[in-house]
Amino acid sequence: MLVIMSTDSTEKQIQRAKDRISEMGYSSHTVSWHDHYAIGVTGNKGKEDRIYLEGLPGVLKVVTLSKPYKLASREVQPENSVYRIGSATFGDGNVVMIAGPCAVESEEQTLRITEQVAQRGAQMLRGGAYKPRTSPYAFQGLGEPGLEILATASEKNGLPVVSEVVDPGTAGLVAQYTDMLQIGTRNMQNFILLKEVGRTGKPVLLKRGMSATLEETLMSAEYLMSNGAREVVICERGVRTFASHARNTLDISIIPALKKISHLPIIVDPSHSSGHRYSVIPHSLAGIGAGADGLIVDVHDRPDEALCDGPQALSPEQFSELMDVSGKVCAALGKTIGTEAT
Repeated sequence: MLVIMSTDSTEKQIQRAKDRISEMGYSSHTVSWHDHYAIGVTGNKGKEDRIYLEGLPGVLKVVTLSKPYKLASREVQPENSVYRIGSATFGDGNVVMIAGPCAVESEEQTLRITEQVAQRGAQMLRGGAYKPRTSPYAFQGLGEPGLEILATASEKNGLPVVSEVVDPGTAGLVAQYTDMLQIGTRNMQNFILLKEVGRTGKPVLLKRGMSATLEETLMSAEYLMSNGAREVVICERGVRTFASHARNTLDISIIPALKKISHLPIIVDPSHSSGHRYSVIPHSLAGIGAGADGLIVDVHDRPDEALCDGPQALSPEQFSELMDVSGKVCAALGKTIGTEAT
């Protein structure tokens, strides 16, 4: 349900409505609904619950929502969400550039790459301290020392950090060191993890599962939002198909489809969708053209030595090329990219 308050409702009336929702055993969430203050209600069982709210002072009307994802739906918030995270703004019509190594390998490597992507226009730093890998013998990340390295790189270069959380027990730890928590494709429906990450209250980058539908993706966002994460960005990183020419198949069609029904920003990961550095730039341009709110790209200055996903990582020089051509596409669309947007 959505409880829409009158434009002249008082703080006392708003609090009374929230108290009534709590008394009914449900949760309340403050949302934006046109020019009105509104309260999203989650946990309600049926339409009959609305009668206990409609008569309260200051309540204009109670709307029953049709979508199973309530907080992520445009029924609750018709306008696009806009999130400011450090120097990056998601959802304002421009394109955020997130770049960095797939994995934190050492302090020297991370500082070196961070400086290079910052100089070339990146607004956020990506880097994995915990890495879920298909092979149990592959590099799994440095753990907390990796997080400490990311925090140092962030401080020295002024870039906010996004890094992946792989289990509920480390959600709070990752939140201490980073500005945004990432849920990887393999964990998109790890609902216990989603709840724990949501409770940190930090912004979240939610990667679409490799075989997830649009509704399943938004239901995962709903888990995060209903548990306290108010800033959720969806990431399209490719889905698994019969194709063998790329690591995954980039699903450009999800961008306009999501924007039609949800207010959440959506970005594209062209590195994991392609798996080959030669196709990262074309995938990036396709995402921008389809309306993506940002890109998250692997960059490594020594990709042949990378401990994780070297074949898909751009060199710093290739990252400069990406920024150049992406800037031209954005200019044609009336947008800006990276630090041009600040």
